[in-house]
Amino acid sequence: MEYRTLGNSGTSVSNLALGTMTFGSESDRDVSFEQLDTFLAAGGTLVDTADVYSGGVSEEIIGAWLADRPADVTERVVLATKGRFPTSPEPNGVGLSRRHLTRALDASLRRLGVDAVDLYQVHAWDPWTPLEETLATLDAFVRAGKVHHVGLSNFTGWQLQKAVDVADAGGYSPPVTLQPQYNLLVREIEWEIVPAAEENGLGLLPWSPLGGGWLSGKYTRDTTPTGSTRLGENPDRGVEAYAKRNAQERTWAVVDAVQRVAEQRGVPRAQIALAWLSAQPAVSSVILGARTTQQLTENLGAADLELEASELAALDEASDPEPADYPYGGPGSTQRSRKLTGGR
Repeated sequence: MEYRTLGNSGTSVSNLALGTMTFGSESDRDVSFEQLDTFLAAGGTLVDTADVYSGGVSEEIIGAWLADRPADVTERVVLATKGRFPTSPEPNGVGLSRRHLTRALDASLRRLGVDAVDLYQVHAWDPWTPLEETLATLDAFVRAGKVHHVGLSNFTGWQLQKAVDVADAGGYSPPVTLQPQYNLLVREIEWEIVPAAEENGLGLLPWSPLGGGWLSGKYTRDTTPTGSTRLGENPDRGVEAYAKRNAQERTWAVVDAVQRVAEQRGVPRAQIALAWLSAQPAVSSVILGARTTQQLTENLGAADLELEASELAALDEASDPEPADYPYGGPGSTQRSRKLTGGR
């Protein structure tokens, strides 16, 4: 396993992280314990959860595992959780207000059975709460010793920049990470979000690195998924919906490119997609989510896989989202650069 800093903080994390959204729903307690053991045995350190994963059960399972394992094992865990989404039907049971985040963090700490988490992330933007209130609240958590670092999730480029600027102006603990969706099928964050993260020293913690299974070779052209996969159970599931992605020729160009590189390397396709993502600028750790320990073990094989420049270039070319000329395409991008010698 490779280790990198958590953004511009001094905390180091493994370049692959264990995502635990499946804990308590798709993975029962025994399977979840087995995944945690396997991940730590492979050298992994960053474990990511959220208060809304399985209605809090994910955090409870992690807490039970932490209590059950010896200190020399659990001491290696860098623990991250999130708050923002609804934890009750009440109007104040959601959002980034001081009231909700305070209750949400305290509840997460109880379920996890810990005094503090290493990374507390706001799960999404809240248009109703002043950013000053949110950042002041997060800063108070840090000063109280309940949180070591703060992070963002699902923020756009301007939202990320505003959070950094408000934290700087107010003297609040700055965000050190951003958790966005990022994979070979979803590269649009490279236009604004990645540069904003790089400019401000935020490390990326990409979720859905396999595009909901698309990049692992689970799905085929013109055959609607069935069976015990996420899209098999719900083909219209969220951003990974089968009909929409299947209709895009770029999807299959990317899938085919991943397959070619995987065949040349003699490794599973998932490892190629994960290795590509781990090699991207600003990425601190790639979040793996698995239903089974077998899936997790296979994906962990990407930890030390380094792709050749030619392989990266081939994947880049196949997955290029091809932005319009303005503002992100060629004509637009040239307006943001110049030669030191003069001219354009």
